[in-house]
Amino acid sequence: MNYFTSDLHLGHRNIIRLCNRPFATIEEMDETLIRNWNAKVTNGDTVYILGDLLFRNEKPAEEYLKQLKGKKHLIIGNHDRDWVKKCNLEDFFESVNNLHFISDGKRQMTLCHYPMMSWPHMTRCYMVFGHIHGNTDADYWPLIRENDLMLNAGADVNGFAPVTFEEMQENNYRHKAGWNPELCTMEADQ
Repeated sequence: MNYFTSDLHLGHRNIIRLCNRPFATIEEMDETLIRNWNAKVTNGDTVYILGDLLFRNEKPAEEYLKQLKGKKHLIIGNHDRDWVKKCNLEDFFESVNNLHFISDGKRQMTLCHYPMMSWPHMTRCYMVFGHIHGNTDADYWPLIRENDLMLNAGADVNGFAPVTFEEMQENNYRHKAGWNPELCTMEADQ
């Protein structure tokens, strides 16, 4: 089974406030995200992480990574620059890329941390992204909202757990239709 997720921000204390996440402490958030991950993902499953897995974490990245099940593929996000330099990525990831193209036999997907306004085969290929959390205030939101081929893999939109393609599609449909938890007002590098 393939799963998708993004923007967990494990170890990032300020993300709770910035995105109004439903956690009282960083420990509660990290434990919940890891528990939710492992409740769905088996070691035989594949997980595409579309960036910002960790940020400003006080614990070494390895302490988080060794707990997460599955065959992991990391798409680098803007907050992954520091921790990836300190970690032996080959021990935890099948691949590490800035941009990744996959097919599950039914669909083609372009995977990138950032939502792209143009991508290869964009009339039939999905653009799966992260970065924006649940934010719908940006100028680009109407373009994303109106394009059924653009799907947000972010934890804030997908119940704080990795999701299948079908789950991500349904969660994005609801999010684009106006259902959303409190909007994230995150500013870069906080």
